Amino acid sequence: MKNIVILISGAGSNMAAIVQAAHQQGWREHLGVQVSAVISNKSDAPGLTWLQTHSEFSCIQTDVLEHTQFESREAFEQALIQRIDVHAPHLLALAGFMRILTPAFVRHYTGRLINIHPSLLPALKGLHTHQRAID
Repeated sequence: MKNIVILISGAGSNMAAIVQAAHQQGWREHLGVQVSAVISNKSDAPGLTWLQTHSEFSCIQTDVLEHTQFESREAFEQALIQRIDVHAPHLLALAGFMRILTPAFVRHYTGRLINIHPSLLPALKGLHTHQRAID
């Protein structure tokens, strides 16, 4: 089985779209692919609540690792790598994960990392990124 791990920080609309597509299209049965975990750097991320309130997705593990509990970006990322790697991901999807990642973190997931959030950090932080880029 090929595992997808999704990182979120907020509402999780991109995460929900991936999870729903995987469920509706039978990725597990037809492709041997599953969303195995969703990890957030914020305990109050609405995306976690959404996932936990949909019983059809109860097989997806959720986890929280608050970045504010670490003295440095590198320390947070090392702990995050440990949490992610437990799931042996074939793909790590940054779905609205609002953290700038170090080159070491990105290298660790070379060929397995995709950022699907439209934000162009750090230049255009937050919401409505595409419109602000056009403006």
